[in-house]
Amino acid sequence: MKVKELGHAVIKVKNMERSEAFYGDILGMKLAARHEQMPMTFYTLGNHHDLALLEVGEDGPETADPKAPGLYHLAFCIGDTLDELRDARDELEAAGVKVFATIDHVVSKSLYLNDPDGNGVELYVDGSDVWKTDPQQVAQGEPMKL
Repeated sequence: MKVKELGHAVIKVKNMERSEAFYGDILGMKLAARHEQMPMTFYTLGNHHDLALLEVGEDGPETADPKAPGLYHLAFCIGDTLDELRDARDELEAAGVKVFATIDHVVSKSLYLNDPDGNGVELYVDGSDVWKTDPQQVAQGEPMKL
């Protein structure tokens, strides 16, 4: 067996309306479907679905300690230029979303933020394709002024 590609991700959220506003309205993801029997929303980035939200309710446990095992963040490509990254940062800030880090990974330039439930989100633009000849470049990262 060999994994061919990452198909989709499902994240648990406390409040579907708040999370739909974040992923749909702020990040601009296209709604694919809503489950008819359970609180689940699906978004597409060009496939049948790429991200799903599963509502667990406001009384669900708090997000795990950042040092605990589990998902660190989801990363979404938003373009190819620093201007697109700056525009995204400005839109996020205007929507009241705190960007807590901007990182130059050589192969990408990234913004780091949390969704309304504390799930980590990376928004990035592609950078150099040097990784094709030097795979170690994937493991780079320095703070970046944007």
